[in-house]
Amino acid sequence: MNTRTGKLAVALAIAVFMGAAQAQAIKIGVITDKVGPAKPYAEPVTDGIVFGASEINAKGGVLGRKIELQIEDDQGKPDVSATMARKLVEDGAVFILSVSLTPATQQAQTVTLATKTPQLTPSNSGDTLTTQIDNPYFWQTGPLGSTQIATLLSYARAKNYKRVALVSDNSDLGQLLAKFFRIGLEKAGIEVASEELIPRGATSADAQMQKVRAAKPQALVSAGVLTAENVLMLKSFRQLGINVPVLGSYNLSVPVYMSVAQGLMDGVTFVDAYDPDKPEIKQFVAAYKKANGKEPYNLNGYGYDGIHLVADAIRRAGSTDKEKIRAAMQATRDFHGIMGAKGMAYGFPEGKRTGFDPNGMVVRVYEGDKQGRVVHVGQK
Repeated sequence: MNTRTGKLAVALAIAVFMGAAQAQAIKIGVITDKVGPAKPYAEPVTDGIVFGASEINAKGGVLGRKIELQIEDDQGKPDVSATMARKLVEDGAVFILSVSLTPATQQAQTVTLATKTPQLTPSNSGDTLTTQIDNPYFWQTGPLGSTQIATLLSYARAKNYKRVALVSDNSDLGQLLAKFFRIGLEKAGIEVASEELIPRGATSADAQMQKVRAAKPQALVSAGVLTAENVLMLKSFRQLGINVPVLGSYNLSVPVYMSVAQGLMDGVTFVDAYDPDKPEIKQFVAAYKKANGKEPYNLNGYGYDGIHLVADAIRRAGSTDKEKIRAAMQATRDFHGIMGAKGMAYGFPEGKRTGFDPNGMVVRVYEGDKQGRVVHVGQK
């Protein structure tokens, strides 16, 4: 082989190698809960991530490369979540999306901080996720529980409620939400006439609802996050003939209530980040139905926005280098997804790692067993 031929061969080999490297998929890890307590939320959020990734790949991927999702189940357990995070990092994930419980997502952060791996939770609402661990590689675009509560309380003030009952369950998140609700109600000058707790595994909520009825509130505020216990509450509420409005946390926006609580939901209001009349939502619904043969709901939208935020950060970073991706994600401003009130955009202000607009939440009402129209927007 002469010198010129040898040089051509080397150049060709380098070109082939570079082309193969360029075509190599970008690995994005997903930590979800397939069997544990977060499954009703995590499953549809994960479905939204999968759909979003397929849409991105159909349009050429990111930086000319396809996205490869690596999905792991943490069962809603913190120790397992950390183990799955380590596995994903070792398998080459350049970014991790967490859609599990707050304690599990918190524990996974210990791994992403140590390995300097960018991590985003697109749906979790825990207010402590960005405060308990100083992790510059972690962000949250799920609307904070405090934002949801402020939105619901804004609606309550607009309705001029002065005296309410507060009902929760004994889950960690349920108790945290109840605490924030109680503080918010007191600050708003709204009296908590009765505060009741429905424990996990209860078979009836009659005793709690009888106390609510005796307190004669103007409305019932639900801070519970356990689906079965919330259904018990609504069943007893209806059977005892309590005729006051129900104001629910984001939990009552979970689509499963349209099937497991049939006949119990009409007129119930709930805080949400999904406006069915928003143009972006209508486009999303049409595309999702065409691809999957079924209509998406709010939780699918959280996942969809999450994977698009990650793709946008990698695109702006111009690289799969984790540090460059971290800087690009932190620099996210004015990113318009499908979630939130009309005109809302995601963004991380300087020094902040929570990206949902505080005035981006809405309050919707169930019409029959279907999630219906928006009746209130933001914290005005």
